Formats: sequence, C-alpha cells, structure tokens
Amino acid sequence: MKPSDRIPVPAWMTDARAQRLFAALRAAGVTARFVGGCVRNAVLGREIDDIDLAVDRPPETIIAALEAADIKAIPTGIKHGTVTALIDHRPFELTTLRLDVETDGRRAVVAFTDDWLQDAERRDFTFNALYADADGTLYDPFDGRRDLQAGRVRFIGDPDRRIGEDRLRVLRFFRFYAWFGRPPLDGAGFDACRRNAGTLGALSGERVSKELLRLLKAPAPADAVEAMVEAGALDRWLPEYVGTTRLKALIGREPVADGLRRLAAMLGPDADATAIGKRLKLSTQDSVRLGVMLAREPVLDLAGGPKAWRAQIYRLGSKLYIDRLLLAVDVPGDWQAALALARTWTPPELPVGGGDALKLGLAPGPRIGALMTAVEDWWVAGDFVADRAACLAELARLAKAA
Repeated sequence: MKPSDRIPVPAWMTDARAQRLFAALRAAGVTARFVGGCVRNAVLGREIDDIDLAVDRPPETIIAALEAADIKAIPTGIKHGTVTALIDHRPFELTTLRLDVETDGRRAVVAFTDDWLQDAERRDFTFNALYADADGTLYDPFDGRRDLQAGRVRFIGDPDRRIGEDRLRVLRFFRFYAWFGRPPLDGAGFDACRRNAGTLGALSGERVSKELLRLLKAPAPADAVEAMVEAGALDRWLPEYVGTTRLKALIGREPVADGLRRLAAMLGPDADATAIGKRLKLSTQDSVRLGVMLAREPVLDLAGGPKAWRAQIYRLGSKLYIDRLLLAVDVPGDWQAALALARTWTPPELPVGGGDALKLGLAPGPRIGALMTAVEDWWVAGDFVADRAACLAELARLAKAA
C-alpha cells in the first residue's frame, strides 16, 4: 500500500507515550500505523476518542515486544488479533492485519496477514480505511479523505457484501452520516441499507442501542434519523417512533447532547419505557430514567414560577427535572429561568422524620407514613420555609387531628 499524502501531525501521535510504543515495536521488527477513527478525526482536525493501530505481526509477537519494553500488554481480543498496550494510563489498541475467512452477519472468523491492502478491504467505509505513520504520512487506498471532505459516507466495494459481513453496518452507515455526512446520502449505500434493513432483527439489543445512542449525540442527527426511518432501519427496534419535530426543538435548548433524552424526544406519549428498555437492553438506570421522561405525570408547571419549579425539582430530583423541562418544548413559561434554578438550587431535606412521630407516642405502622407524607406536602406547599420547630408543630397538630 503506497502513501497518498501527508497530514499535520497532532500531538497525540508524537507524545512520549506514542514514541515509547513505536520504539518498542520497531525493536521487534513490527511495522505499526495509526488507523481508523483517530486518523479520520485527525484529517478533520477533531478530537479523538480512542487510539487504534494496525500492526503487521501476530498478537503473540506484539505481546512479547511490549513486555520486552516493560509496557503492560492486555490480551483484549487475541482471537481477533487485538492487544491493548497501556502506557501511563493511556490505552493503545493494536490489531494485527487480518482478512475475513468466514462471516455470518454478526461475527467473523479472521486470518492474520501482512498485507495492508487486504486489511483495508475488509473495513466498512472508505474514510475508516485511512492509515497514518507517526510522521503524518497518510495511506488512503479508497479515496476516503476525499469522501470525508465531501461529507460522503461510502462503503468500500460492494455495499451489500459489506453489510452481509456485519449487519450492524446498516446502522453505522447512518451514524457516520450523522457525524460526518452532508446531503445527499450516497445512493448506493442507502439503497443497500434499505434492502438489508429487514435483517437487523438478528442483532442484539445492546449493539443496536449503542449505535442509536451514539448517532443521537451528533450535533444535528435529525436528518440521519429520518433517513433511517425511510430505509426501514427502525421498524423492528423502535416502532414507537413518531418523528423528529420534538427532537429538533430539544436540540435547540439542550446545553449538552444526551442520547437517551433525544431518544425520548422521538417517542409518542403512549410509549412503554419498560418494553423499550427490554428490547434495547438498556441498563436499569437508563430504563427508569426513560420512564420518568415519558411519564404523563407530573405535568410540568412552568407558569407557576420559582415556587412551583422548586416543588417539582424537589419531587423529581434536579437531573430528572432537567430532563422533563428540556423535553417540555410545548409548555409555556420561562424554561431558561427554570433550568438555571434546577442547576443551582439544592433541594433541602425535610426537617423531621418518623422518629419524631414515634416520640409523640404513635405506634409504628402505616399511620406514621401517612402523617409524614402530609407534613412533607405542607412543607413543600409552603416553599420549604418552615423550619424544624414549625414542622414538629404541624406534625403534632396532624397527629392530634387524626
């Protein structure tokens, strides 16, 4: 594979940790090149998430080379040729050049090779098959840089064949379009995704939700979502989808992108958060949060001003209140002031507890719980002004009246 160009060298390519890694590999006769997302983002001048490298020797050789240089080697995926080098808390993922021997749409049986072009040919999109030496020398066998600059997400070779190797590539096509694409969509790629959308039901919920939530965190994902719907890619996994109108409004008021909140913005009022959580294999915490975001009650009261805002922040908690507030795009009121309050006000704790009720001579049981709820409701309705003495007096009054 011949060099095609040179890119400005970002600091992470040449810092002390990268230099130490390359020195260890060179000493063992290993050729290593940065590959995939880190090179793609370097071409665009964007921040990177992970650092991946392709190497031309088998994983056993890589582990030996790292250990000889006192670099921690973690066999994260030996079967598929992947070893993680950990240097001063920074992971570098090194994967041996490989080719697919057998695929079933979900996983592949691979064989190792020393042919860089064979390794490139098995990748999904042209701009994910970019390789770079530590000095910025770029290898671009499929014109991925030009596609990247044009905002074009293009499969390598035959799109149907690439999707047949891994069905998840249908969703990845739309995710990369959300992050790197510009209209129009690549026609051949979109048509292949539409033809293969019916196979997505064989994927696991975890893989689908991971791709979908990553897509939704893009700066402006609505076009990609609408294209997914047109292709039928969400038919099996998100039948509750009702459109992107609220999603677009949410993005306009959201201080930080949140994939799960944006997912909630695309769902109808009767969507069952529990069913969606099970289908997408969301964590228990995310399923509960989604349920709160989709719940009809409590109805958000923005018109009631700061007193009403504080009451609902107290009941929901600041984070969930912010979710509900940002999603309430049709509710009249000063949502920006309510958001500022939710981010700065710390809800107080009720100054009395069940022990105080016991000291009044009440027997343990449901009656105490009911009294404490009544005192709390009174305290909240008074905008949290009542101190402990006042709350004790109200508790005594309610106990006597009961």
